[in-house]
Amino acid sequence: MIPVILSGGSGSRLWPLSRKLYPKQFLALAGERTLFQQTLQRLGFDGIERPMVVCNQEHRFIVNEQLAGIGLAAQAVLLEPFGRNTAPAVAIAALRVLAEGRDELLLVLPADHVISNESGLRQALEIGRAAAEEGEMVLFGIPAERPETGFGYIKAAREGDGAALAPGALRVEQFVEKPDSVRATEFVRSGGYYWNSGMFLFRASRYLDELRSHEPDIYDTCVLALERSKGEREVLRIDPGTFECCPDNSIDYAVMEKTARACVVPLSAGWNDVGSWSSLWEVNAKDGDGNVLKGDVLSHDSHNCYVHGSSKLVTLLGMEDVVVVETRDAVMIAHKDKVQDVKKLVGTLDASGRSETQSHCQVYRPWGGYDSVDSGTRHQVKHITVKPGAQLSLQMHHHRAEHWIVVSGTARVTCDDKTFLLTENQSTYIPIASVHRLANPGKIPLEIIEVQSGSYLGEDDIERLEDVYGRNVQDLGVVRG
Repeated sequence: MIPVILSGGSGSRLWPLSRKLYPKQFLALAGERTLFQQTLQRLGFDGIERPMVVCNQEHRFIVNEQLAGIGLAAQAVLLEPFGRNTAPAVAIAALRVLAEGRDELLLVLPADHVISNESGLRQALEIGRAAAEEGEMVLFGIPAERPETGFGYIKAAREGDGAALAPGALRVEQFVEKPDSVRATEFVRSGGYYWNSGMFLFRASRYLDELRSHEPDIYDTCVLALERSKGEREVLRIDPGTFECCPDNSIDYAVMEKTARACVVPLSAGWNDVGSWSSLWEVNAKDGDGNVLKGDVLSHDSHNCYVHGSSKLVTLLGMEDVVVVETRDAVMIAHKDKVQDVKKLVGTLDASGRSETQSHCQVYRPWGGYDSVDSGTRHQVKHITVKPGAQLSLQMHHHRAEHWIVVSGTARVTCDDKTFLLTENQSTYIPIASVHRLANPGKIPLEIIEVQSGSYLGEDDIERLEDVYGRNVQDLGVVRG
């Protein structure tokens, strides 16, 4: 059984903590490990192979770092140039497996869910494995114990109506779109309904046969995209020109709602899709007033609130059922009943061209990261950290000069035809249009303060001449350094 971890997403539902360049699966929202890391760690038992990860190409180095953080190596990382939903993502993974001469069971899992009962997950996987080995398309369903309007529902046939199924699996009778509260209440009252978890299990060839039958355009495009893709070790860059032509569709719509072999395996394992701030409140420990307080937070006479402070003191007085999320560049305040509309806020900000939906002040890069300290019309100040042994690309800027001041560690600086070392409290000047590189030859992190000045300070003012991380000209608009 090969886990296929779907690590896409735009980071809009848990804004402002989650951003497009650092979405929620890479955040530690319900424990010390990130949601992505927790998803991988709960699969550490016999019969589960090393995972395949499907992610956006902008998240490649975050994925690598978080895998390394738990001592795990993926058997493949498939880089999407842009999202085309889950059906194409899983098709590329299945085609990759078959191209290697294998036809394994694929366990498709979103990277951003919480499951608190791992023994319950294992029991469901064993039932699902038996059904998938018989050619069934397995979907794991969460028993609908309360009315929820934010989930799709599955109506299962009564046990015994699918006599050919493995014990514990139920034939899917009907898929139901997200209902209103009246219908959701009726579903819970009548029984036999499950929330669609977005978790699947099927054989690679079985999925591709169904996809080719029901959505041949997706199948054909993915076959061609894989043929044109470029690989380096376990990393595969999906061909953007071909993948752009692929229809955007989910596994549910493309396959599961059309196949005659769909079955549901009940999953009672403390599942939560962490799809909103209210659901995050549900899965975290609360104080005596029902509050979840993260960071430097002081609460008085407030109840059932979720408060997350990132960079400064947050105080709460006389509030109930509210969500307050503070980051260095944005604050979001909402009633818990309205948090599903955070996506609308993000859409409005995107339409206004606001950068706060894209990335945090702290930006992560394969060589380390940087923190925006201050900016104006003709200047920008950044705190840059370079990992031991890492280096930025060899590059030049056409519109800005830079001053570098070493705060700690040792810097190896290349500027045109000169290469020299700088240590703590030393500095240098990088003129406009000079070819330069910053590297850390030491064994501790290098920290510098960079002061940029010039007529244009955008991140796309970079001409990359050489890069050890495999980034190219197409990366220029999104990657700094």
